Formats: sequence, structure tokens, C-alpha cells
Amino acid sequence: MAEEQKNQKSHEQKPQQFAQPKPYVEKESANFRYIVRIANTDLDGKKQLIMALQKIKGISFMLSNAFCAIAKLDQTRRVGDLSEEEVNKLDLLLKNKKPEIPSWLFNRRKDFETGEDIHLTGADLTFSHESDIRMLKKIKCYRGVRHMQGAPVRGQRTRSNFRKNKGKVASVKRSVVAKAASEAKAKEAKKEEKGKK
Repeated sequence: MAEEQKNQKSHEQKPQQFAQPKPYVEKESANFRYIVRIANTDLDGKKQLIMALQKIKGISFMLSNAFCAIAKLDQTRRVGDLSEEEVNKLDLLLKNKKPEIPSWLFNRRKDFETGEDIHLTGADLTFSHESDIRMLKKIKCYRGVRHMQGAPVRGQRTRSNFRKNKGKVASVKRSVVAKAASEAKAKEAKKEEKGKK
């Protein structure tokens, strides 16, 4: 009898094991923010911290992981749940050009002007990249000349790729032919008018 009851209970439990799990809905705290501004970039408050930090220009997965470790913040925590102090702490860390991380993670080692290893983010990174290209063009080194020509800089082949007027050549020829035809018709029309007079 006892065995039959156990068998019945185990049969009853099996359908419950395979029941679909309820979707996990994280409740938002009272001070949850949907948009958080860190390092002059608006971050989605619903995303995890490690993923949201990658939206900042100059921050990779490895760097966001390192910054979370330095700030002693949980990487899986949502950005919208961060307090104002934590946001300020992260902001200072990201704006610091010499963070406390290994130098091989930096995006600008042995800077041309200062000779130091620094890490740039956001508008600073864009400006330094553009100024580097401007300097290459100014000194007219090989890379600078290739930038001026709009050709590939890193030694790629140009026989089949990097064609500027890829689909426009035929249309240019057609327009030239069309212009020539219209000019010929105009000349014929003038000749006919002169012949009638």
C-alpha cells in the first residue's frame, strides 16, 4: 500500500517538474532611472552594468570588466539601480586618463605628444584620432599620402576592392552619350532652321 502511494505521488510530481517556468520580472526600486549619464554618454538603465559601459566610445568588454572590479560594483547589476555616489565614482574612473589598470589595456600607449600611456574615451578619443591623421597628412608620410588619396592605408590590394565609382561608371558614360546626342539634335535643328530661311 505504501509503495502504491509513493508511485502515485511520484506520478503526480512529474507534470509539475516539466511545467514552464514563470518569466523572471525584476521589480524596479523607487529610485530606478531609465537613463543614466556616465562619461557624457546616456546609458540604458535596464541593461547590466558590464554591457551598458561598452556603449561608451573607447570602453571594451575587458575595460568595463576592469572598471567594475576597481569600483567594486556588481557587473550584473542594472545601471538604473546605481546610486548617485556610484555613478559619480564610475564617471571619475572613466574620465581618469591613467586608471589603475594594466597599461596593455590602454588605447593610447606612448602618446606622441607626452610619451605617456593613457586611455581616452568619448570625444577625446575622436579628437586624438583625427589629429593623428592630420599630422600624418601634414608630414606627408606614406600613410598620410594614402589617407589624402582615400586609398587603403594598411597595404591591402586595390585591384578589385576599394573602387570609388563602383556602379557609377556606366551611368556616367550614358549621361555623356545622352549629352552628345542632345547636342547633335540641337545642331541638326539649327541647320534645318537655317535651310528654311
